[in-house]
Amino acid sequence: MVRINEDKLIMQSVIGEVYSPAMSSAYRITADGDLKVFPGTGGITYNLRIGSAACGWQADHVEPGVTVKNSNDGFNGALNILSCVGNEAKIVSGDCKGKKGFVTGKHGGCEHILIDFEPEIFEDLVIGDKVQIKSYGAGLELIDYPDIKVFNISPEIVKKIEFNEKDNKLNVPVTHFVPAKIMGSGLGRDNVNRGDYDIQLFDENVKNEFNLGSLKLGDFVAITDADNSYGRIYRTGAVSIGVVVHSDCVIAGHGPGVMTVFTSKDDTIEPYISEKANLYNYLYC
Repeated sequence: MVRINEDKLIMQSVIGEVYSPAMSSAYRITADGDLKVFPGTGGITYNLRIGSAACGWQADHVEPGVTVKNSNDGFNGALNILSCVGNEAKIVSGDCKGKKGFVTGKHGGCEHILIDFEPEIFEDLVIGDKVQIKSYGAGLELIDYPDIKVFNISPEIVKKIEFNEKDNKLNVPVTHFVPAKIMGSGLGRDNVNRGDYDIQLFDENVKNEFNLGSLKLGDFVAITDADNSYGRIYRTGAVSIGVVVHSDCVIAGHGPGVMTVFTSKDDTIEPYISEKANLYNYLYC
């Protein structure tokens, strides 16, 4: 097992409420200039969870499961920065009070936290119900790999990943390789402790070459030639590992969102393909 500094981490409460979808315009303008009316971010999405297909829906930027946000900007900053995938999320108001689920991702721009609950909980959950998260994972390090930076992931998930170690390199399981040249919205941020950035799928040749139409929500993917150490930049030989957090998109520069969990400036990370490398498997199997 890869050694981590779990005994040095702080567990702290952060809170938000189930957040409503919001629409200021009926239309979304596609990359080809068409007008579409689609569901988007926010709300309780009853038929989309981690493990579901990320592509092909009549939707744009849809978030799986339950969307949570705090109406206070400062409190929402802490919610977004400190929450990590795999953290326990507990409903603390309403008819579902006491029910628990897990953090599955962060969505930048709208600054949402995404939560997965068992499907029967969705039926009694309502917009405005409060959800408290035991944030745990900020500051996590891989003790034997100081050149690999870690973000947005709980110790519980790290311990379930089937790493291999060889020649001072860490082999990390992923479902897909993604070339940095097609990464879009989310570039230019000065950190990856909140939010995501998007895989553009408008070039059919690249999409087919890397089988990106088969992406699933919760997939761990390897972005090649991408250094996410301090924001997101192109760097030859660097590798970043992220989790797919929201659906594909029709808007130019956008696509399925990826939230960073590991990054190295060089080839210390060596990804390998595994069909099991999905957050659903790490949470429920």
